[in-house]
Amino acid sequence: MVKLTIVGRVEDGLPLAQDQTYVNQQDNASFLLYKKQAEFLLKQISKDSLLHPKMTILLDHHSFHFLVEKKICCIALSDSSYPRKLLFHYLQDLRKELDQPDETALIQKISKPYSFVRFGKIIGRIRKQYMDTRTQANLSKLNSSRKQELNVVTEHFNDIIQRRQILETSEKASSDPRMSVSTIWRSRCLQDIALKWTPVTTIILVILVLFKASLIMTDDYLISTMI
Repeated sequence: MVKLTIVGRVEDGLPLAQDQTYVNQQDNASFLLYKKQAEFLLKQISKDSLLHPKMTILLDHHSFHFLVEKKICCIALSDSSYPRKLLFHYLQDLRKELDQPDETALIQKISKPYSFVRFGKIIGRIRKQYMDTRTQANLSKLNSSRKQELNVVTEHFNDIIQRRQILETSEKASSDPRMSVSTIWRSRCLQDIALKWTPVTTIILVILVLFKASLIMTDDYLISTMI
């Protein structure tokens, strides 16, 4: 089932509304964690870090799904077993509710997170229609799109976190030359080169030193014999 839904503005990553059904779970640690993760994904979308208009993000036994259209992002968290095609029908229904001219104008004026309370109630109403996947309406939606492959990219949440950390490190390195140098020397490639070539270089230096010493000894011997 769908456990969390957030609608946000792409241009600045501001969360506009959430499903009011779960407002009483604000003290639930798991719910707050998932909410923060959804807000993180919304921020990444606003920064163009996630370039696909449709994505599924795998997370433990759950999945985040988002749909981006007309600078609005709808994000939902569901059990991994919930049909993905039906989930995107749900997101599409949410998106259609925002196509009204008065809703579009209101969305641009919102400045505080989750202040679009009226739409939160709409989310709850539409979500109820998708709670039971075996209803005739939902089965019809699944069957009608059975032959259609959703153009949805799938990633793991940890991969997105790791990619963001690498990007932040790169940004810090570009702004601080000293950090840039240290980052380069900490790279895995240079570490492999050092491990491979340091012993060889040491052997070559020892040979050169011994060869130089032998030349000096030969020169001293020749000089002594001439005297």
